[in-house]
Amino acid sequence: MLVAGASIAGPALAHWLRRRGAEVTVVERAPGLRPGGQAVDARGVAKEVIRLMGLDAQVRAARTVTAGAHSVDADGNVLETFSAEDDGGDGFIAEIEILRGDLSRVLYDDTRDDVEYIFGDRIAELTQDADGVDVAFEGGDRRRVDLVIGADGLHSALRAMVFGPRERFVRHLGHVLAFYSVPNEFGLDRWLIEYQENGRSAGLRPIHEAHEAMAMFSFPAADHDVDHRDVAAQKRLLRERMAGYGWWTPRILEHLDDTPDFYLDQVAQVVMDRWSSGRVGLLGDAAFSSSPMSGQGTGLALVGAYVLAGELAAAGWEPQAGFAGYEARMRSFVEANQEIGRLNAQTRDVPGPDPAPTPDFTSEWFTELIERAVTGPELPEYAGVPDSGPRTGDGASSIGTSSASNTLGTIG
Repeated sequence: MLVAGASIAGPALAHWLRRRGAEVTVVERAPGLRPGGQAVDARGVAKEVIRLMGLDAQVRAARTVTAGAHSVDADGNVLETFSAEDDGGDGFIAEIEILRGDLSRVLYDDTRDDVEYIFGDRIAELTQDADGVDVAFEGGDRRRVDLVIGADGLHSALRAMVFGPRERFVRHLGHVLAFYSVPNEFGLDRWLIEYQENGRSAGLRPIHEAHEAMAMFSFPAADHDVDHRDVAAQKRLLRERMAGYGWWTPRILEHLDDTPDFYLDQVAQVVMDRWSSGRVGLLGDAAFSSSPMSGQGTGLALVGAYVLAGELAAAGWEPQAGFAGYEARMRSFVEANQEIGRLNAQTRDVPGPDPAPTPDFTSEWFTELIERAVTGPELPEYAGVPDSGPRTGDGASSIGTSSASNTLGTIG
C-alpha cells in the first residue's frame, strides 16, 4: 500500500496499516521531515488513539509543556487567562500540545523500521483498474500497489490528480496564519502570550525548554494568491500586513529572515462529498481540513488513520466497503470540527457596516457541537482483524464527555 505524505496523517496511517498486516510505503516530496511548525493539539478521542498506538509516553515527553495562555493588551497587561488544566485538559490550551514537527518525528521513529519511507520524491502519475494501481514516481520508479492514500495536506497533489482542481474543494476562511521560531529574548517561561486587535493577532509561546519561542501571526485576507512554496513572497506579505502593529511585533519580525522553519498559509478547509475514488483514498487535511481555527486538525488525522486502517482491514482490503465504512464513521466528527473552525474564523473578522450576528456560545446547540467535535466517533475494536502491536483497553473505546461540553477554547 502506498501513502503520500509524511507529516502526521501519513505516518499515523502507516502505524495502523502495519499493525493490521499491510506492507506500507510512504512517499514524501520534501527531502526529509520538516521541523517546527505550529503547536498542534490532541483532545478527547485523539488522546485515546495515541494511547492505543502505545505512544502516550513518547508524545507527552515531546510536549511543549505550556501552562496556559495570557491574552494581553498592547502594553502587555493581562486581559484574560486560560489554563492547560481547564476542561479536563481539553480547553483552549490542550493538555497535549506538541509542535507539528515533533509529533511527526515521534510517528516516524515509531514506524521507520517496518515501513519504507521515500523522501525527495512524489507520485507523478497513476492509473487504476479493478485489481490495483500503477504508480509512476517523479524520480523514475514505477510500482503496482493495491491502494493509494493521499495524506499530503491542504494542497494535496494527489487530490488534484484524482479528484480535480483545488478550487473545487478548498474553502478560504478569510485569514492567513504564519509561524516561525525565534530566540527567547522575551522572558517567556511556560505561558503563551497573545495580543489581538482589529482582526489581527501576534503571539509567542515558549518551546524547547523555553530556549526558543514560536512566533504566531494572524491577519485577515479576503483572498490569498501567494504560492505556498514561495517563501520570499510569503515573508513580504507578512511584513506588509503586520506593519504598524503594536506590542512586541516589530521585535518578532526582526528575526524573520533568520528563522529555519518559516510557515505561512491561508486558513482554509477542504470540503468534499466523498474521500475516495476506486482504489484511491484521502486522509487528514487532504480530505477534510478543518483549518487551524478548529484546533482539531491533528485529532482528525489521528482518529481518521485509526478508522481508515481498521475499516479497510475489516473489509478484507476491499476498497469500496472499507472506504464506505471510514466515511460513515468519520463524517459527523469532521463536520462538527469544520463548523467550529468557521465559527472561530468568524469571531476574528473585522466588523463591517452590516456585521453578521455573533453566535450564542452559551446555548445548548453549541455545547452539543463541542461535545461531538471533541468526543468524536466510537473507536471499534475491530475484533478478528489482525493487530500486531501493543493495545491497551478492552472493547470499543467510547470517550467520556464530561469535559467536552465546556470546551470553548477553540472559539474567540
